[in-house]
Amino acid sequence: MTTSRQSASSTRWADRASALYDEAYARRYRAHDEEFEQSGPCRDFASWLEQVCRSLPAPIDVLDLGCGTGRYFWALSGVRNLVGIDASAAMLAEAQAPYNASRITAASVTLIHDDLFSHRFEPRQFDLVYSIGVLAEHVPFDEDVVSAVATWLKPHGRFAFTTVHPASPSIPRTMARRMGEWLEPVAPAGAGRRLRDRLLAGGLYADERRVRDLLSEAFDVIAIERFESEAHLHCLCVAGRKAAA
Repeated sequence: MTTSRQSASSTRWADRASALYDEAYARRYRAHDEEFEQSGPCRDFASWLEQVCRSLPAPIDVLDLGCGTGRYFWALSGVRNLVGIDASAAMLAEAQAPYNASRITAASVTLIHDDLFSHRFEPRQFDLVYSIGVLAEHVPFDEDVVSAVATWLKPHGRFAFTTVHPASPSIPRTMARRMGEWLEPVAPAGAGRRLRDRLLAGGLYADERRVRDLLSEAFDVIAIERFESEAHLHCLCVAGRKAAA
């Protein structure tokens, strides 16, 4: 169930994404897709997604959270139904003709223009939910996100995603941040939690500890590692939904 607080918060992030990813930005982003082979991190993301797909018995139903221009649709294998959702209509317009379209093997592709987390998918609809460059980057990675994904996944389904690590060189190393990092481990419990929340920017960054903490109730972490792209240091995580969750 989506509470009024959750709905207001998610709408705020959706509005920001829609404003940021306008038609001009979407065209530039889609043009950059055509340079895919020149990017080692993009190739690695594609390979990672392919491996996640192959770890599941085909055919699978897949959800791309924040699919943008559909940059990675072609990297998925064994897919019956692929659903991409994004808050930006302009990005979804570009996803109508995504990169490597001729190599997309999904039997059906559905694009949805809506808020990522107020949209109501059916419970246990997907075998795989994945998200690259969205969670703990453009929208907070928090309990609401994990709860929604757990609801949408079938038992033993996979949740594969990236987050921006708080140690990423893309995050300004201000004096306040350095001081907070020094104080957080030695501060009293309450003050330490507040400091840590500030260091994680309210969910816009997430390290291994934060990822594990959020996933622990509904998921088993299968793999988590640090990964460096052209833009950020990421956490790269694959988790399996617990059957009883």
